Amino acid sequence: MTMVDNAVYVHGRRTASPGSLDETYAVMRNQSGMAWIGLYRPDPFEVHSLAAEFDLHQLAVEDALQGHQRAKLERYGETLFAVLRPARYLDDVEKVEFGELHVFVGADFAVTIRHAESPNLARVRRRLETESGLLALGPQAILYAILDEVVDQYEPVLSGLQNDIDEIENELFGSNPDVTRRIYELSREVIEFQRATHPLRGMLEALLRGSDKYAMDLELQRRLRDVLDHVLLLIERVDGFRALLQNALTVNTALVGQQQNEEMRLLTESSLAQNEEVKKISSWAAILFAPTLVGTVYGMNFTNMPELEWAWGYPFALGLMLLLGVILYLSFKSRRWL
Repeated sequence: MTMVDNAVYVHGRRTASPGSLDETYAVMRNQSGMAWIGLYRPDPFEVHSLAAEFDLHQLAVEDALQGHQRAKLERYGETLFAVLRPARYLDDVEKVEFGELHVFVGADFAVTIRHAESPNLARVRRRLETESGLLALGPQAILYAILDEVVDQYEPVLSGLQNDIDEIENELFGSNPDVTRRIYELSREVIEFQRATHPLRGMLEALLRGSDKYAMDLELQRRLRDVLDHVLLLIERVDGFRALLQNALTVNTALVGQQQNEEMRLLTESSLAQNEEVKKISSWAAILFAPTLVGTVYGMNFTNMPELEWAWGYPFALGLMLLLGVILYLSFKSRRWL
């Protein structure tokens, strides 16, 4: 059984805590009360039971069973169907974890289906049960309280993201090779956070626009406007985070490019210096090779070598060696190899 908490309320006070869905339906009819059914990852049988009892629309039921829905608010006749994306910041891994919450609100019932650990709906229930006057306003008061809790839980997430962004700004000029990856991962979290928070504005404005048509209590309207104010500030901060991360990524790209250019400059200078050394070594090798070549030729001692019988043969060989060396030296010197 995936039922977390289940209660029937009459005039804002809990009158029964049924142990099953069928018992809940019977108590509701007998007491003419309001049911608040809280489920955690229910099986299809339970969801179809709720759909049959409260005449839930098939499309909304499919969304609740499949999960992985975007944040939205839809009305099917007299029933509201809301999908919320609560979030919490995990300090140990410095990550944002997103959940999913489905809420069905009708004339005399509220059904909450959680697909993650957050938000803490037990706290919402305890709060409303201490404010019987607010809970007596009906299922719409439950929807308000849930929205308020989800928005309040975004505040620690904002603080965590702000700390992460501050750390990134400090690491930008610290030559940390992992800063690019961290900026990218944090940008993805901020974009996901935008997807969770931006629809809230439209959802709250839609509820307020329909307040007269659906006879929403004036006190609930005031409270929803207060939540809307918090959402607008929240959206502004999240949009600011995304702009900061985009600027940080731009600056980091420029710094990486500058660093690469500096490395290329040093590499080029090193290559040029090596080329100069190679030129000098090659030049002296050629100069030394010329006398070696002449000496090798006259060291063959062939019989028919006229210069061996020549009186000026030895001075000629030495002069030839010197002449070749001088010619090569002057040639390399003119090319600035030496």
